[in-house]
Amino acid sequence: MPIRVTVWGENRHEQTEEDVARRYPKGMHTAIAEGIEENLGDDCVVRTATLDDPGHGLTEEVLAETDVLTWWGHQAHGEVADEVVDRVHRHVLSGMGLVVLHSGHWSKIFVKLMGTSCTLRWRDEHDRELIWTVDPTHPIARGVPHPIVIDEDEMYGEFFDIPAPDELVFVSSFSGGEVFRSGCTFRRGHGRIFYFRPGDQAYPTYHHPDVRRVIANGVAWARTDRPERALPELRRWAGPLG
Repeated sequence: MPIRVTVWGENRHEQTEEDVARRYPKGMHTAIAEGIEENLGDDCVVRTATLDDPGHGLTEEVLAETDVLTWWGHQAHGEVADEVVDRVHRHVLSGMGLVVLHSGHWSKIFVKLMGTSCTLRWRDEHDRELIWTVDPTHPIARGVPHPIVIDEDEMYGEFFDIPAPDELVFVSSFSGGEVFRSGCTFRRGHGRIFYFRPGDQAYPTYHHPDVRRVIANGVAWARTDRPERALPELRRWAGPLG
């Protein structure tokens, strides 16, 4: 069955900043969705949702029909309703995949799933970024050059306050000398989570073919192979002792 993907975007910079609107005339969420479709083809069915949609576009019905949710947010994390965050959190623990992009590290849902502050160092001065593959056998790294070269992007640097990743797929280095754990996987409950760093709104990063490939690979990886969605349960073991 095709992977059912919901691409969620805050969609605020595109409405208020002319340069972002020129860069992403249909919104960053649309560029991300097009990259997933471009790489996964008939293996996916993609819809988009934004902050200003009813229920932020993340109703119970939408999430129940979503295998993998991608998340981009930046300036309006606080406007995301707690009840929606709780709903997404429940679905991730029950087996929905989640791909968190760039400033989504500080989203309510990512912070809730990580249990840490998720803070980091940053600088926005048109740094060159090199994204190095440190786990070339990982499915998310399939078909990705070593390194990915992004001519200009915002810098993120360590210390990045997240739990130790289950898997570290990519690290980034920047023209200022900083390094950053830029591609990390986590498992929470029955759900798989992939965090991928590139993608500030001030740059055309989501048009970059290698960034689009990584996001699509992350979506394919994050899809569960469990037959049904269900929260982990506390069960009394009635088997033999010893």
